[in-house]
Amino acid sequence: MWQSSRPGSIYDYIRVASFSLGPDGRIDQWSERAEDMLGIPARYALGKDPVEAFVPRELRATGRRKVSEILDGREWTGLVPYRRGEDADADGLAEIYVMPSRDENGERAAVCLVVDVRALRGIETDLAASQAVFGQSPMGFTLFGTDLRLLRVNERFATVFGGPASKYRGCGPHDFLPRSEAERMTVALRRVLDTGEPVTEMQLVGLAPGEEDRRRWSVSLYRLHGASGRPIGVAALAADVTGRRRAEREAANARRNLALLNEAGARIGNSLDLETTARTLLDVAVPQFCDLASVDLYQGLLAGDEAPPGMSDGSAELRRVAFASAVSDAPLATAPGVPGDAPGPVAVGAVHRYPFNSPCAGALRTAHAQIIPGRDSDDGPELGAVVHSTLAVPMVARDTVVGLVQFSRTKGSEPFGERDTALAVELAARAAVCIDNARLYRREHERALILQRSLLPPGDPEAAGLDIACRYLPGTTATEVGGDWFDVIELPGHRTALVVGDVMGRGLRAAVAMGELRTAVRTLALLDLEPAEVLSALDEIARGLGGDGDGRSSTARSARSRSGAGEGAGEARRSAATADLSEVYLATCVYAVYDPVTRRATFANAGHLPPALVEDGEDALLLDVPPGMPLGVGGEPFEEIEVELPDGALLALYTDGLVESRHHPLEEGLQAFRTALSRADRPLEDACDQVLSAMDTSHGEDDIALLMARVHGLPKDAVGDWSLAPEARSVARARELARDQLTDWGLQELVDTTELLVSELVTNALRHGHGEIRLRLLLDRTLVCEVWDADLAQPRRRRARDTDEGGRGLQLVGLLSQGWGSRRTPRGKTVWFELALPDGESAAIDPAEALLSLF
Repeated sequence: MWQSSRPGSIYDYIRVASFSLGPDGRIDQWSERAEDMLGIPARYALGKDPVEAFVPRELRATGRRKVSEILDGREWTGLVPYRRGEDADADGLAEIYVMPSRDENGERAAVCLVVDVRALRGIETDLAASQAVFGQSPMGFTLFGTDLRLLRVNERFATVFGGPASKYRGCGPHDFLPRSEAERMTVALRRVLDTGEPVTEMQLVGLAPGEEDRRRWSVSLYRLHGASGRPIGVAALAADVTGRRRAEREAANARRNLALLNEAGARIGNSLDLETTARTLLDVAVPQFCDLASVDLYQGLLAGDEAPPGMSDGSAELRRVAFASAVSDAPLATAPGVPGDAPGPVAVGAVHRYPFNSPCAGALRTAHAQIIPGRDSDDGPELGAVVHSTLAVPMVARDTVVGLVQFSRTKGSEPFGERDTALAVELAARAAVCIDNARLYRREHERALILQRSLLPPGDPEAAGLDIACRYLPGTTATEVGGDWFDVIELPGHRTALVVGDVMGRGLRAAVAMGELRTAVRTLALLDLEPAEVLSALDEIARGLGGDGDGRSSTARSARSRSGAGEGAGEARRSAATADLSEVYLATCVYAVYDPVTRRATFANAGHLPPALVEDGEDALLLDVPPGMPLGVGGEPFEEIEVELPDGALLALYTDGLVESRHHPLEEGLQAFRTALSRADRPLEDACDQVLSAMDTSHGEDDIALLMARVHGLPKDAVGDWSLAPEARSVARARELARDQLTDWGLQELVDTTELLVSELVTNALRHGHGEIRLRLLLDRTLVCEVWDADLAQPRRRRARDTDEGGRGLQLVGLLSQGWGSRRTPRGKTVWFELALPDGESAAIDPAEALLSLF
């Protein structure tokens, strides 16, 4: 079929021209292409001898001989230099193909085809380059025609997909790629062919012949054009990037793992709570590392046992403390437990065991991580069918297994590998150390709390004539122990000692020092000393506690060390070691004794902030109690003052943590405290909370102790007070007064016992004392009887022999009373006993039987 070829054929590339020679050897035809290519117009060529016209003079003899041979009927091909124009030098080189011919008369002639050597050499170079690309390129090189069929492929492409390169000529993408990838490739080829826009680094995935692993190729496409610019096909350049992709994935995994470890280091261990630490571990791991995870800790560890938490065979009880899932809210389905245990999921908080032969028990037993593959069958599955891979990682801290963490991946995620196992072990190890630290902290914290609580009074202390409310806030919630203390001490005669103190420093050492001082205060208070005497004795005790054990204070010993009087280096080191201990035992304290009968309180202060007093309808004021020096300093006496406290008055004793902070001066804090007290006109417990809420108690700089007491005193009808003459008949009078008073109070059950004990104390006052005798009965939560005389000698209980007629009076008092004792007064002494009020359940001791029991 005849048709016109499109521009851009091979002849356009090689630039072919033609002319012809007549029988006389002269040019008789000259094509326009020859005119254009050789630059010689036809008027200069026609009728000319080509040798004379175009060949240089020195080559003309050879030229004439070749023309003669051609006219004799021989074909010739060769290179011919030529010059442009009649007088031009040779400036070109042409390859001429001469074909003998005959004219219409049968005479010899010739047709000549001329090719520009430069264009020909360019084509040869392009062909060589194209061949080099196809034959030597390390990447797959293909040419697609406009019908999207392969025109040519190089050997690299054929090597990857198998067979010779010629096998793929005429094939389409579906012949060597999976269906989905072939469709993507076809769409891309069509788009490049239609639009001319190249496609770079399109990712294709498939299987190479004879290989099981999927491979990945990066393909770039661009359109090819002919000499006229028309599209003639699409070139594809493909590189195998499977290794690079794998390396990129491993690098991404490494970056992810490093980021995960960095996040774990930043988040895990911020809390000293076991459960919080376990939950934080799972928050880090899910879903960045796995799809489901759980943490089991040994039950013994959670219970605070001192022994190592786990049994050597890994079968000890564990508790599920945390669970996290990115795919469902249901917990992991574990293997059936030991006989008697119900199989199925383990809920958070449940206590369970792993069977001895299970992988989890093996991980606990060997302290090595184990990968547990999922199973699709229901025949004893370790994991549900949705989970295809699980890592059971023991949590090891300080060579002790504290629990087990399980990381699970569901179907669709990559199974765990060695790199994942190493990361899981590292995560579990970090969490294990933090959990063990939390366990140790919890143990020490509980011990410190036991110590702190044992050194503070009960939550609701009671006192005659006083309503008491108290609060203690530690300076830091990390320890919840400190050196502030308060105490409410019952004294004879229904009197009450109120104490608030502050040991310098915080933490466990301050709490220990506080406990020692508090014990000393209670001991001194029970001796019924005056407040100033209590603080003086306490000061001596504090200085003794700050010494080095040989009776010398560390301060004095340090001074002698500085004098250089023969003290060695060891002595200096011991001095430095005890310097801190000496500082801890410096303390401030305020001590008050309240008498509900007289409604008066006596205060003494050792460097502490003054007490605050709020009378009904008045603003709060700070009592002007001489401050004195802190305990442990020594060298200065303590003073005391006596203040009358009317009924309804509010007394507040506190430590400096309540009013002092770096954010405001002390005076500002004291003013705020006075303002808060002035508005505390509600029930005492509510008033205590109101004061704390009004003050800045969250600064965390110091401990806070607050002791508030509302005064109501003893009613007049609850006190019986009489003076007796120092004569024998006063004994009978005392019995009569006691009997009548108890009858008025409705305490007939205590009449006989009270008469007997009052008679004994008054008799002793007459026999061993002198001066006027005073008898006083006080009724509150108990019945107290006091006998006063002017003698300073304290009664002493002794054991009488069987033959003695006397000496059993105080034994009888101790046997029949709830308690008894004596104390000094400004003008003598007071001997007292206390009886419990009848409760209707327990019977009182029979005085006759008690008396007979002494013999």
